[in-house]
Amino acid sequence: MRIVAGRWRGRTLTAPSGDATRPTADRVREALFSMLASRLGSFEDLRVVDLFAGTGALGLEALSRGAAHATFVETDRRALAALKANIATLGADAAVLAMPAAGLGRAPEPAHLAFLDPPYGKGLAGPALERLRDNGWLAPHALVSVETARDEAFPLPAGFTLDTTRDHGKARLHILRVEG
Repeated sequence: MRIVAGRWRGRTLTAPSGDATRPTADRVREALFSMLASRLGSFEDLRVVDLFAGTGALGLEALSRGAAHATFVETDRRALAALKANIATLGADAAVLAMPAAGLGRAPEPAHLAFLDPPYGKGLAGPALERLRDNGWLAPHALVSVETARDEAFPLPAGFTLDTTRDHGKARLHILRVEG
């Protein structure tokens, strides 16, 4: 697994062994960032939050492309070790919160872009989105990427509009926009 584009293009990311962490494949990440770039124009100076961060590949990709800061949220001990190693190796401007998404308190500052890549089939995306929305983690009109299994139901919480959905292998990417 590697960074696809930007200042850290081609840099390899550490991933924990085992199947507890399911990193987003390079080709899926490339497709996702192409969709985001067409909507955002640029990642310059954006604040990013990456829930169920795993290795941090999504948030680190955004930082590589010019985002100003990323906050990563993860609970798995081995994923946290890999995430912290990746941040240190790249010298990224990032914060790591070792806690479940359901435990997030008030945001220090709202994010312009959020990534949610929860474990498939557990219904964690909707409650996490509500937590982000209710605790000021998302700026008005922020973009949110949610990855689910291709066949997984994803009820859209209030306060979000669905921009697009794309299938990539076993994954389904949902691009949402926070309502005004």
